[in-house]
Amino acid sequence: MKTEQQYFEEGRPLAVYMDEMTTKKEQSFHVYESFTVPADDEFITRLSESNVHILGITEDWCGDAMMNNAILRKITEAAGVEVRVVLRDADTELIDRYLTNGGRSIPKYLLLDAQGQVIATWGPRADLVQEYVMGEKAKLPEAGSEGFEEAQRAIFEELTTQLETNKDFHLATYSSIREAWFTKLPS
Repeated sequence: MKTEQQYFEEGRPLAVYMDEMTTKKEQSFHVYESFTVPADDEFITRLSESNVHILGITEDWCGDAMMNNAILRKITEAAGVEVRVVLRDADTELIDRYLTNGGRSIPKYLLLDAQGQVIATWGPRADLVQEYVMGEKAKLPEAGSEGFEEAQRAIFEELTTQLETNKDFHLATYSSIREAWFTKLPS
């Protein structure tokens, strides 16, 4: 069984992964180009001084990953921290260690210390985004009923638009990652 550090060593740099995306690439780069890391944030300073690296589990068809990967890239570029990613569907052994409510939800980010040990995780969504998604899903007709597929498709299209353009979602994602990792960072 491979360690998280071995997966990291085999992974692709996040920037390379984003350049090679075949789905949702334009939307992901829109988030990347429009998001700015908050100025004078102690989190970035601590992250840059902590001798950590990050392993991401992702897929380019995922709307959450489209947004979150771009924000994580901005964070790690500001802090000078290396991020590498692996594809969830290429090897499910890793994601199966980090299930969300029993599911293989992505993206999932693993904060690794200098020795490659997982010290914190984050993903797949900030609470604000999760509340929005659950609210929209609650509006759907019963699965299998007439109009369900059309309504679901419309909700997913609107969700993708929101993930790409909603600056509150972007900042909530940044804040959620910050909250999950700040106190876990080695001194």
